[in-house]
Amino acid sequence: MRVPVEMPRLGYDTEVGKIGSWTAKVGDTVAAGQPIGELETEKATVEFESPAAGTLVEIVHAAGSEVAVGTVIAYIDDGK
Repeated sequence: MRVPVEMPRLGYDTEVGKIGSWTAKVGDTVAAGQPIGELETEKATVEFESPAAGTLVEIVHAAGSEVAVGTVIAYIDDGK
């Protein structure tokens, strides 16, 4: 089953986030909780994690993209 990876909320008033980089590539096997990318804020760079174990099968938004909180940015196939 494809599990969506959503743009996380970085602060209580954050509505948009910027994907700084992807540290995992399509086809990589990832563990639940494993960092798969970095988000950039005005003050810091923050890692974001895979919500499930499986294979990263699609990156919907590339590094450098500004994306609304809650938007699907990638998919993990958990093999179920």
